[in-house]
Amino acid sequence: MTPSEILISVIIPTYNYGAVVGRALDSVLAQWEEDVELLVINDGSRDNTADVLDDYASRYPGKLQVIHQDNAGPAAARNNGIRLASGRYVLLLDADDELLPDALQCLRQALQETPEAELVLGGQVSVYPDGRQRVRLPDPVTGSPLQRARRYLLEKRIAIAHGSSLFRRELLLQRPYPENLRGGEDVAVFAFVLVNARVALVNKPLARIYKHSDSLRHVRHDDAGYVARMTHEVFAGLPEACQSLRTRYEAQRYLSLFRAALLAGDRAVARSCYLQAAKISLRQALRWDYLRKAVWTFLQVR
Repeated sequence: MTPSEILISVIIPTYNYGAVVGRALDSVLAQWEEDVELLVINDGSRDNTADVLDDYASRYPGKLQVIHQDNAGPAAARNNGIRLASGRYVLLLDADDELLPDALQCLRQALQETPEAELVLGGQVSVYPDGRQRVRLPDPVTGSPLQRARRYLLEKRIAIAHGSSLFRRELLLQRPYPENLRGGEDVAVFAFVLVNARVALVNKPLARIYKHSDSLRHVRHDDAGYVARMTHEVFAGLPEACQSLRTRYEAQRYLSLFRAALLAGDRAVARSCYLQAAKISLRQALRWDYLRKAVWTFLQVR
């Protein structure tokens, strides 16, 4: 099949996931068709990832392409895969997740029914460390760019995740993943695509997303710098009509750090992040789901 005939490029970036990346690969290969290409970007893994990938490449010749690169972070790995992809659409699958058996066929059908779609959102099954599973179906994406950005960035009423989303490749080339961020780099891309794309929905789960309990990884020692970089990257790609949300989004980033610190059991950091959020935007900090946690946190006595 020539590159022009590739419909979907599935890209799996991986770093030190040799123990589980086979699950992701198997989930794609089980539904591989001639209009699909599979690219795996090994981002300088130090475990047995390279051996696992090379073994798959030898067992499935012509069905997957393995690219080894020096470690540069998930954003760089995704960008490299997108540049090398041949498909009109891209599905980015995290190495520790997996597609559900009919995911690619559901996406093909969605594109046949809505050929003008530039973003297809499907549902997902979240799998938690204790074995619990939760199904979330896609939220409607309607309204102006401002309304879409507000619902996604501030109200958390639009869910979008790798593995259950299909992107027009041209849009990802227009707004690459910011490589100066190590964490949260997907938000800037998701926001850009949501406000610019024509969206179709698949009202069923397409992927199984495995959640992790290591909440400490989300607690940062450079909170102010991280929030500033995140805010800049998100709004650099948004139209002027959305710039009025910038201050509230900056506060929202501190609220996200507040919640992560609570999960990590660090009430001192949580209090600091909440106070900073309230200083930037009292309106955002007074949202009930954060306010009630803040009241509980400030009432705690060590």
